[in-house]
Amino acid sequence: MRRRPVRRLVQLGVDLIALMRPRQWVKNVFVLAPVFFSGRMGNPASMLRAVEAALAFCLMSGAVYSFNDLVDRERDRLHPRKRHRPLAAGRIRPAWAVSFSLVLAALSASAALAASREAAAVLALYGAMNMLYSFGLKQYVLIDVFLIAFGFVLRVVAGAVAIPVPPSPWLLLTTFLLAMFLGFCKRRAELAALEDRAQEHRRNLEAYSRDLLDQFISISAAATVMTYSMYTFSRPEGPLAMITVPFVVYSLFRYLYRVRRDGEGESPEKILFQDKPFLISGLLWVAASFVVVYLHL
Repeated sequence: MRRRPVRRLVQLGVDLIALMRPRQWVKNVFVLAPVFFSGRMGNPASMLRAVEAALAFCLMSGAVYSFNDLVDRERDRLHPRKRHRPLAAGRIRPAWAVSFSLVLAALSASAALAASREAAAVLALYGAMNMLYSFGLKQYVLIDVFLIAFGFVLRVVAGAVAIPVPPSPWLLLTTFLLAMFLGFCKRRAELAALEDRAQEHRRNLEAYSRDLLDQFISISAAATVMTYSMYTFSRPEGPLAMITVPFVVYSLFRYLYRVRRDGEGESPEKILFQDKPFLISGLLWVAASFVVVYLHL
């Protein structure tokens, strides 16, 4: 008899962690981009503030995901994968999800303030934008993906103001376009997974089509390559930074290959961690970037 309360408590803990979607926190690595590319990873104070800002976005992401699952719980029950989420499956009460979101948001604000007041302001903007997204803006075609992309830009800006260093316009534009690419791939994967029930899960999916999304994806991918190339051209290291471009091109093509061939893309972290060629290319890009920024060969 005593084991049942313990099991329920353990299950509640597991479900609360699932609400935060820690696997998707990999997106918050964008917060660390400014400290990496500014060559200040060896500076303890800068690194600490960057990590604090990244932690703040991880906690805020958890709060946003928890609240978004609360709003979408009825629609998620129509999705073959999302129906197993704690709120959609009925394992967590809505009131608990609200309380949990508020606690995570408060912890997130504390971590952001520890980094800098500017980082806290950016975090607040990110949280407000996601509230608007959850309450209805995600139902508007194109605006949904634009808001997702702007969220990635805010991550980079937060990492920059936390150090502080001025963010490169080319880096911000590359981040925005890359996030657009990922967002359109996600919408395409949702269409493929839901088929005729797509609009029941998300109303704006009715306005998309695979052909239209394929065009958006191609444009976003090409623009990402161009802006990233311009970013490398503008780097203080000179032409050496261009050695990282092939890894970016291959990674984009590999990702698109998985999207078109296997219907992946709904969960970018799945491709990141499970596709070996993509992962190897990413690690090689990190290594090449480290050589360019820190070794000055």
